[in-house]
Amino acid sequence: MVHFKRKTPEELLYSIYKLHRGRLKIIIGSVSGSGKTYHMLQEGKQLQQQGIDVVCCGVSTMQRTETVEQLKDMQRLPSIHWQKNGVEQKDLPLDALIERNPEVVLVDGLAHRNRDGARFATRLEDIRYLMDQGISVITTINVYELEGVEQQIFKMTGIKAEETVPMNTLDMADEVRLIDVSPETILKRLEEGILGDKAHPALSKRGNLGVLRELALRLVAEGVNDTLEKHREEQGLLGPSGAAERILVSAQYHWNGSLYVRRGQQIAKRLGGDMIVVSFVLAKKPLTKEQQAFRQSIMKLVKRIEARFEELKLPNLRRLPASLVQYAIQNNVTRIVMGHSQKNHWQEFWQGSIANRVLRGTRNIDIFLMADRAREEGERILPVKSGPKRQEETFHRLSDAEMQKKLDSIRRGTFKVYIGAAPGVGKTYKMLQEGNLLQRKGIDVVIGLLETHGRKETTQQIGELTMIPRAQITYQYAQTGQSTQTVDSAPSVSSARQSVRLEEMDVEAIIARHPEVVLVDELAHTNVPGSATRKRYEDVLRLLEAGISVITTVNVQHLESLNDAVEQLTGVRVRETVPDAILKMANEIELIDITPQMLQDRMREGKIYAREKINQALDSFFRIGNLIALRELALREIADDVDERLEAWDRDSALRGAWARREVIFVCVDLDPRAERLIRRGFRIAHRLKAEWYVHYAQCGSGLVPQKQKQLDALRLLTERLGGKIEVTVTEGNRKIHRHLLDRINEVGTTQLIIGQSRKPRWLTLLRETFVHYLLRNARHLDMLIVADFDPLVHE
Repeated sequence: MVHFKRKTPEELLYSIYKLHRGRLKIIIGSVSGSGKTYHMLQEGKQLQQQGIDVVCCGVSTMQRTETVEQLKDMQRLPSIHWQKNGVEQKDLPLDALIERNPEVVLVDGLAHRNRDGARFATRLEDIRYLMDQGISVITTINVYELEGVEQQIFKMTGIKAEETVPMNTLDMADEVRLIDVSPETILKRLEEGILGDKAHPALSKRGNLGVLRELALRLVAEGVNDTLEKHREEQGLLGPSGAAERILVSAQYHWNGSLYVRRGQQIAKRLGGDMIVVSFVLAKKPLTKEQQAFRQSIMKLVKRIEARFEELKLPNLRRLPASLVQYAIQNNVTRIVMGHSQKNHWQEFWQGSIANRVLRGTRNIDIFLMADRAREEGERILPVKSGPKRQEETFHRLSDAEMQKKLDSIRRGTFKVYIGAAPGVGKTYKMLQEGNLLQRKGIDVVIGLLETHGRKETTQQIGELTMIPRAQITYQYAQTGQSTQTVDSAPSVSSARQSVRLEEMDVEAIIARHPEVVLVDELAHTNVPGSATRKRYEDVLRLLEAGISVITTVNVQHLESLNDAVEQLTGVRVRETVPDAILKMANEIELIDITPQMLQDRMREGKIYAREKINQALDSFFRIGNLIALRELALREIADDVDERLEAWDRDSALRGAWARREVIFVCVDLDPRAERLIRRGFRIAHRLKAEWYVHYAQCGSGLVPQKQKQLDALRLLTERLGGKIEVTVTEGNRKIHRHLLDRINEVGTTQLIIGQSRKPRWLTLLRETFVHYLLRNARHLDMLIVADFDPLVHE
């Protein structure tokens, strides 16, 4: 969107000031020893290679070999050394830095307090001063050194920072990069003595490391979301991006208003989103005493759960649906939580239904209609508290099946996944780097499958690792008259078919070689037809079952349940996917996070794709908006995974809180394109809520035409890939389908129903009741999530 408004003199001066001011990049980690300094120095060396003047000052290597190696050939300015409680401290020599006047300064420890008598009290002030002189700074910080989270961290882990910086310090940074490390990696580094003998004792607990890691992931994700919303606003894009959840609860001043807020809070916490509560009042009608009491109760509750509250005035109640929808769009809401209508059929016909009118007005927003369980069952929705921990059955004798399961688990290889937001973030580089580190420790490591894509830095990381030759597979295909590039040899032509020699990972050769660890790139790859398995992740499962550990790479857009979200974010439908269950079975997952700016710079330098493809990539999938959105999606996905693991280790450590209530999710699908989206949404919700889930298709009549049967088979395959099963039942006619489905919904004890919005025109719904409208009248005892259709990109 082009803005034609002339800038004020103040805005012009500020723009000029920003041009002269240095940039700030903050590298954040969950704990000391996560690799922040290493990556800061690595970035400094890369800038040096581009001809940028870089110096180091106040850098603490802790004598770690890899970090010391990064300091070679880098200019260092001596720090000002002093003692604090017998511990050596390093202050920045500001005058020497100003005199030297480099383009970039690398400095550790953003949350450092200077000696008495220094020009400034803190390193943060030092850095601001340097930036005002036109010097850019790259610096490091731990998540527990940020005000606002340090008390929560201390309460949950016992870890407390000596010094902190204000939370808005991250806001002043031009870039924030997260260095993500799994608890297992940190524990290994502690065991090997790499982190020294000064590490906090609480860091030896896996749950504490998980808490710190999740907070760091969510913190950076929130900052990325702010950047994404600002970018979408500048582009004139309306509505939610799809990368994060934002829940809007419509709570009137009524006895059930607080129940809606509580339910909204539970949903927001489990989905990792924030929450807004809005109440509508009539402008010319004062509140009754009872409504004033409910108002105070709701406001106290909203404040306690740290949500946002707004009260909006209406000229009349008929404006409520339109005002609610408009407010949701303005605030990038993904889901509206509201109550079912209490009107009967004739009242709805003459007066209209608020829920129906909200549904008609929304496009990219889901509607969650909350069951009135307080009326149906006398239930009150209260804050969830962790139940008693299950006692292990110490004296239970294992059955043969249980014994075999335990033995299979012991024999199975360890599985580690490096995940990124997009190609080129450095997953393969990191995988090879870890492979070499393991080999230097005497572990037998081989490369099973590697895709360097011609990247020189990646190829250099192969080092001394042995590469298992790929298997040669002959693939025949129908001749189209176009020339086909072949591997190893020209294709041979036989009548109307051609054959080509293609390569895939040689699983049999790896199993025969039987290394301790195998490196396998691009987990989501589809194998050549004629291979023993269809997907590379199936090959990986075979290797794990053979007792071989696997380190692999994947991008977040390849997760099956995120397929629709990625299309909504980027406008691109990813064809190669990996079932979420594969990621859940990993022993370790680490996110390789880099900023969109860094990724685009790598693209322009030819480090990701060939030169002739760069401009096309930057104008399509690698647009800055796509990269920001995918990065946020990756951060939130790994944060959720960390929380799931925390809950498995210790329910009290899970930041989102344990989900104590039994849920049964029921997904109703039809044979149309949006059915896959409903199934993926149902799976993700069921997984987050630890719920049973059903997918159901009601077929009218006994037979399906071949095209419809093919669609049903595709839905069955998708459901099974996500770990579920689809139910198919046959009814005699259209009129009986609604009653049949409701009977089945009630039979399995459904607590939350997931359906798509009706696509029928309004005039037709007056003549023939849709399934959605039937449920709105007859299923008020259920929570209903009505999933919106979405447009990938909606402009003003």
